[in-house]
Amino acid sequence: MRYSSAPVSTHRLQLEPDFTLDDAVAQVDHLAALGITHLYLSPILQAKVGSKHGYDVTDHTAVAEGLGGDAGFARLVEAAHAAGLGIVVDVVPNHMTTPTPLSLNRPLWSVLREGRQSAFATWFDVDWDAQDGHILMPVLGAPLDEVLAAGEISVGEHEGEPVVQYYDHVFPLAPGTDVRMPLGDLLDAQHYRLASWTVGDSELNYRRFFDVTSLIAVRVEEPEVFDATHALLVDGIRSGAIGGLRIDHPDGLADPEGYLERLGDATGDAWVVVEKILEGDEQLPHTWRTAGTTGYDALLRIGGLFVDPAGAAPLDDLSTELLGERQDLAEIVIESKRWVVQVMLATEVSRLMRLVARARPDLEEAAAREVLEAMLVGMDRYRVYVRPGTPARAADREELEAAAAHGGESVKAAPDASTVRGVVDLALGVGAVRDEAARDEFVVRFQQTCGPAMAKAIEDTAYYRYVRLVGLNEVGGDPTRVGLPVAEFHGFAGSLLREWPQSMTTLSTHDTKRAEDVRARLFVLAERPDAWATWVRAARELATPLRADELDALTEYFLWQTVVGAWPITEERLQAYALKAIRESKLHTRWTEPDEAYESAVERFVSGVVTTPGIVAHVEAWVEATRLETRANVLGQKLVQLTMPGVPDVYQGTDLVDLSLVDPDNRRAVDYAERRDRLARLDDGASPADLHDEKLLVTSAALRTRRERSACFTGEAATYVPVGTTSEHAVAFGRGTGEGVDVVTVVTRLAGRLADAGGFGDADLELPDGRWCDVLSDRTFGGGATRLADVIGPDGLPVALLVRVGDES
Repeated sequence: MRYSSAPVSTHRLQLEPDFTLDDAVAQVDHLAALGITHLYLSPILQAKVGSKHGYDVTDHTAVAEGLGGDAGFARLVEAAHAAGLGIVVDVVPNHMTTPTPLSLNRPLWSVLREGRQSAFATWFDVDWDAQDGHILMPVLGAPLDEVLAAGEISVGEHEGEPVVQYYDHVFPLAPGTDVRMPLGDLLDAQHYRLASWTVGDSELNYRRFFDVTSLIAVRVEEPEVFDATHALLVDGIRSGAIGGLRIDHPDGLADPEGYLERLGDATGDAWVVVEKILEGDEQLPHTWRTAGTTGYDALLRIGGLFVDPAGAAPLDDLSTELLGERQDLAEIVIESKRWVVQVMLATEVSRLMRLVARARPDLEEAAAREVLEAMLVGMDRYRVYVRPGTPARAADREELEAAAAHGGESVKAAPDASTVRGVVDLALGVGAVRDEAARDEFVVRFQQTCGPAMAKAIEDTAYYRYVRLVGLNEVGGDPTRVGLPVAEFHGFAGSLLREWPQSMTTLSTHDTKRAEDVRARLFVLAERPDAWATWVRAARELATPLRADELDALTEYFLWQTVVGAWPITEERLQAYALKAIRESKLHTRWTEPDEAYESAVERFVSGVVTTPGIVAHVEAWVEATRLETRANVLGQKLVQLTMPGVPDVYQGTDLVDLSLVDPDNRRAVDYAERRDRLARLDDGASPADLHDEKLLVTSAALRTRRERSACFTGEAATYVPVGTTSEHAVAFGRGTGEGVDVVTVVTRLAGRLADAGGFGDADLELPDGRWCDVLSDRTFGGGATRLADVIGPDGLPVALLVRVGDES
């Protein structure tokens, strides 16, 4: 369905204490001038005090005080509406944060104080039986007896009530507790059990967000929980203050389809997009009441247009030369997933196995666990969508059986077929069982565990290990596919228009591993693999004095790509990123088990790279030598994203060239004053002074064209038409209505090889009949066969945005 409230375009703002709702108010006029139609806000509900992202919610009934509170949100709504802008809000339905003195999660506080008798006991996903009626709180720095002996736990008072305190953690005491009891006995009398943080992965008995123990899962599938946690946002939709919602991590929900049904009923089908990662050719379920995804599927295809497939083999050879072995991403993924499933998610797997034992006690425990782990390891997508009591699709059975087979390939002795069938049947909710409730719960929990296994193993492990071309290692990406044929892109865009015309598209988000322009630079490596190989060998030679024995070739090559992608970069930023990267890869050091000698070797190397004059000059020489290709990629992918089917989001700051890395680097403050000044200068008729200006010109022109001709982009009759060219180095498409094409996008791809060939020569662009004006250059063209060199020639921008002018046909 089409949504009347759908934005024409959005601009993502990351709210936090240093960029509040009133700071957003100050940018409203500028963002309206940029051409967007909606502000897209990060979570606004009360989160942990000082939160830099807002996903650690503590209270659903109020806008975060640190952002300006309810009054601040009202001021932003008023200012945005006065400027003709709507507001989209990020929703966090999956989890809340655990309590500290400054950030009390009062529903959870009640459960910790009163246990199963709490009025909020149904709010949180707790397996009470696993800890004999307690909630495990793994917050201690050592085992409990050691912490008690050290005197680190005390009894105090908070808001007039007695509490247990451990540094910045605070916990309530059960009603009737005698605070004069010995401290150990007092803790034994509570509804929670304090434990060392090290047992979280193996003993935790509440569902969490991925592996983040401080984020406890909320059972939003319960109607009363949904109503309580969504009331403020639903009221905002009904009042008109909020125009749309972005749903965080729907795959973590017990029933994504049911959640969206309830949300649609509550909001009258407001425009809603979901942060759903689609793998390969996976399709978003058409039964979901949503406008589409948050755009990682589009990001994958847009980027692919600007990657040269001819670079795959030589880049593979180069990484093999440097590493001394040829990497196989599939093997890396399997290895990473097996570790994640067996170590990081051990508590989740154990909870599933308790359900297996209840539902199918006839299955041998060790064999069943092996099958379950194999299914989690072998899944090639975030989850299937099986609802208890609803017949599963044949495709779901095929998926799960294939996952069991694929994930079990590395197991020495495969389980017998009857065990595989038994566990697969449980996951599908079919077959005879002893305990139907346990079976239904297994159906849900298995699917909720698949997502963390995928995300933590692939995005947060394997993608820090696979180094052929790290610019392809992106959320929702497929690093095995180097490049995308133009025809395949047109097919995707046409399908998007037919099936999800108001889905969001994106190039950068708060979760992308690299900002769009870092990827644009790295894509050049596939165009210049030989030159890159020569450059890397020379760089390694220059860095010989910096290379400690502990530093491995994989990490070094990963960092060289990062340096050329993000240059210029400060040592502080690169050091922070390098530490995150090596701990995420888990090859030599981990967050939970840091290797100081290895980390020191990496730190020394990074410091030397950014401070050694010869290396700095070498990096800058590469950046300058690839300026032409980078420029085409930066401007080309931006214009494609802003004019293809869907609702484009411009992540904060990416209207200029953005060379940020993964969070928290990509959440740094944005210089809006600079952007305001640059836009004003361009609007006054000044020519672009640099690539920043050129990107801002492309962004503003495309957004304004969308807004002025919205029927061509998001209207009921909006069309998408591939426009023919006679060069593989140009991609063109038209947007219009049923009456014809009114806007044509033309971009350059693989600009390096184009330059080697001497340019476009006599290659043509087949424009529809009529008169056309390029809004980026004010040049006009007639319809029919038009020389590409005239439209995007060497003296102008490598892109063009043509709009129909006059009445000629």
